[in-house]
Amino acid sequence: MFLHQLDQYTVGDIMDRRLIKLREEANSREAINTMISHNLDDIILTDETEKVVAVLTFKDLMKQIRSEEDLTKPLKYLVSQNVIVSTEKAQAIEARNLMRKNHIGRLPVIREEKVVGIVRVNDILNKVYSKIDEMHAALEKILDSLYEGVCVVNPEGTVLLWSKGIEKLYEVNQEEIVGRNLEEFFPTALLLKTLNSKQPIRNVYHSPRPGSYAIISSIPIFIGGEMIAAVSTDRDITETTNLSEELETAKEKLDLLETEVKKINEEQYSFHNVIGKSDIIKEKILEARKVALANSSVLIGGESGTGKEVFARAIHQASGRKGPFVAINCSAIPESLFESEMFGYESGAFTGALNKGKTGKVELANQGTLFLDEIGDMPLYMQAKMLRVLQERQVLRVGGEKSIDIDVRVVSATHRNLETMVMKGTFREDLYYRLNVVYIDLPSLKERKEDIPIFLRRFISEFCEENNLRIPEIDAEVLQVLMNYPWPGNIRELKNTIEHLVIFSKDNVIQKNSLPERILEKKIIDEKQQQPISFDLQENIRNTEISTIKSAMDMADNNKAKAAKIMNIPRSTLYYKLKYYGLKEYL
Repeated sequence: MFLHQLDQYTVGDIMDRRLIKLREEANSREAINTMISHNLDDIILTDETEKVVAVLTFKDLMKQIRSEEDLTKPLKYLVSQNVIVSTEKAQAIEARNLMRKNHIGRLPVIREEKVVGIVRVNDILNKVYSKIDEMHAALEKILDSLYEGVCVVNPEGTVLLWSKGIEKLYEVNQEEIVGRNLEEFFPTALLLKTLNSKQPIRNVYHSPRPGSYAIISSIPIFIGGEMIAAVSTDRDITETTNLSEELETAKEKLDLLETEVKKINEEQYSFHNVIGKSDIIKEKILEARKVALANSSVLIGGESGTGKEVFARAIHQASGRKGPFVAINCSAIPESLFESEMFGYESGAFTGALNKGKTGKVELANQGTLFLDEIGDMPLYMQAKMLRVLQERQVLRVGGEKSIDIDVRVVSATHRNLETMVMKGTFREDLYYRLNVVYIDLPSLKERKEDIPIFLRRFISEFCEENNLRIPEIDAEVLQVLMNYPWPGNIRELKNTIEHLVIFSKDNVIQKNSLPERILEKKIIDEKQQQPISFDLQENIRNTEISTIKSAMDMADNNKAKAAKIMNIPRSTLYYKLKYYGLKEYL
């Protein structure tokens, strides 16, 4: 079958360009001397036009010479053969077949009637044998580069081939095993069973030595109905098995970690962690707790910075839904990307799309909660698509053809008046009623000023812990300023202000000069504009003292010694004031 490799070559590829040309008028003596001097045993005769007229070998000449006179005769009188020639572009296999058909060992190669080379039988054989060597070397390299180990045995069980892969797997060198019977090394080898049964055996799990694992297959090789060999492929799965065990261990750890993280999140985002003791915030927490247990859509209203996302997360944690909490800010997404962000897209859906596609936020929130913050900023065209998703409980990716079932609880939030937007036609009425099954309106910070000291204590503590700072004391005048400030940015503004106060505190005390300029300026303006509501001095003193004591006690987390220090009064005076004003909740 290797001779078929000659199909790949032309005569020009295999011909020998080393040749001797003599005119037909030359004699035998000249021919013999020329062949000896060039170390060649054939010579080509040409006429005056250099056309080939004969091919003579040294053996041919010796047969023709019987006397001294024959040595001097022109060679043209000694030859009578018809010359068969070929061209450079002819297929090498055609040249071989031509030589076999005419029983000749040499074939001149011509170009434009002139000889340019010669093909000898040895040239063909050398090319075939070199190809066999190349193929054998290539086969060895291929087998050695395979991840699987390969073993080939003859019908008697003698090892003919033992690849590097199987050498490594079984720790037996090629030099040791090739040429010997496989049974000497592996008495229970799968290949031996295949030799006996003449049937293939596939995918058998095997541990050749402790800590090593393999999957083995063996098949018999038949030619003309006769089994001439058997081959086994042994795939080393040691790394895969060990990795699988490691992954299983890692999964157990991950499950444990996920459980712990979930506990942390539940604590961090639970209603228990919502800051505030005011009646109005307690009422809102109670409302949210009730709706959390249902799957109804919730719309949370309120000014920016009032904690709408905190409530949304708490509702999700209390709901017990298994899926994740996925938040998306509708005001932060470019209109052109809204649909792909919300619903995802398939591979190649548009220019710039990821090859593997992308899962949308709605799909990610499956079995969980989708929080649509700033829902009033959602484009009208997306409102229609979102309504359809909520009604049909299915999502279709951009560029996709198959709808995906979803189970999503929607919590929305906005600082806008959606009812006004509905009347103006900038928000869909049907989507508004779909989202507004339960409405929770969060109060601004100025409506719950009694919670400011609690926020102060929490935010100061958190900021100092994050930045490895000592917790500073706060001057009573500063506390009074903060209590009277209207906080248009609500809790978010308060938190940023507290960071400012801690950073610019002096000698670990937050003083009046630590306050941001905008708050100080607002205080000055308020003092100028303020008109006394009552001229009853005793009543004003009473109200001021009660308000200050409550704020200081909340700030100190009911620690009377600390509260007295904040107000710069003796602790005994604080006890007296608490009893005098009937503030029993602080006693």
